[in-house]
Amino acid sequence: MLKLGVTDRKAEELASRMERCGLVESDMKESFVRSSGPGGQRVNKTSSCVYLRHEPTGLEVKMQKSRDQRLNRFYARRRMCELLEEMVLGEKSPEALKQEKIRKQKQRRKRRGRGKEKPTIDEGKSADDANL
Repeated sequence: MLKLGVTDRKAEELASRMERCGLVESDMKESFVRSSGPGGQRVNKTSSCVYLRHEPTGLEVKMQKSRDQRLNRFYARRRMCELLEEMVLGEKSPEALKQEKIRKQKQRRKRRGRGKEKPTIDEGKSADDANL
């Protein structure tokens, strides 16, 4: 089992998710490159950015979410699982279902907000006159 800088429970969840997706470590090519952006001198000196390529599908992930290389390896594998699920399951993938739920919530809130109109103040009157 890889040391990914996360708790054992999260590592096991990732391993089972990779197994469900059909991701095998031997099918992936991993390399490390220098990060850029926020993080200061540390990201400029170390190769903490992870580049992951799944050879059978050609999917690529470049992850530099954290300053820690081990944590970026975890994030890259998790993102690769998301991409494979999206590719295989389409609209039924967990990420697509989550986006659909958010869209419905926004739509519901928008409908609720339509009925509530704010009272307008006549231009000729001041705000104090409108309260009378």
